[in-house]
Amino acid sequence: MPAGAAVKYQGTSSRFGRELAYLLAGLPVGVVAFVVAVTGFSLGVGGFAAVFGVPVLAGTLVAARAFARGERARVAAVTGHAMPAPSYREPRGTGLVRWWHALGDPQAWRDWTHMMLALPVRLITFSLAVTWTVGGLGELCYVLWSWSLPRDGGEEGLLDLAFGIDSTAADIAFHTGIGVLLLATAVPMVRGLTSLQAGVARALLVRA
Repeated sequence: MPAGAAVKYQGTSSRFGRELAYLLAGLPVGVVAFVVAVTGFSLGVGGFAAVFGVPVLAGTLVAARAFARGERARVAAVTGHAMPAPSYREPRGTGLVRWWHALGDPQAWRDWTHMMLALPVRLITFSLAVTWTVGGLGELCYVLWSWSLPRDGGEEGLLDLAFGIDSTAADIAFHTGIGVLLLATAVPMVRGLTSLQAGVARALLVRA
């Protein structure tokens, strides 16, 4: 392999690894963020009349700000481009007054909105990333584990069920072809999913 091609391959492989790690790590982070956002908002609104809801909501926005800072760092790490930090309002006063002023920060609420909206996006990107990588490897190696599948009623597999083609060789070739297709398109697919997930962050977590 020419030196230039080797360097290009290493660069693509390294970027693919970073992007895949970004997508896979995004789901657990998103679940935690979503739980914090929903729980904090529900408790805060529920206790608003009893006053204690104000500090709970303010604390939830502080957590949202921390999650936003972490996501900006993750996006910068995977894309190589820093995300400009937004401007936050500096709360005034002390005690309850300070907490009340914190609730008027529009960027903090944008951070909270990201905690809510990012989870479904991350669920989709995680699922597709796993399908294209792990699923692709599984299909490519179908010949090695297809023997373990039950063959009820003499059916040979998916190809037989879908098209009525009763052939072990054809079934193996079919699944192997799917694996080749998935892995061949894994790099652009993962890159597109990364752009989608990072785009949601850019829309809500950077300076307007």
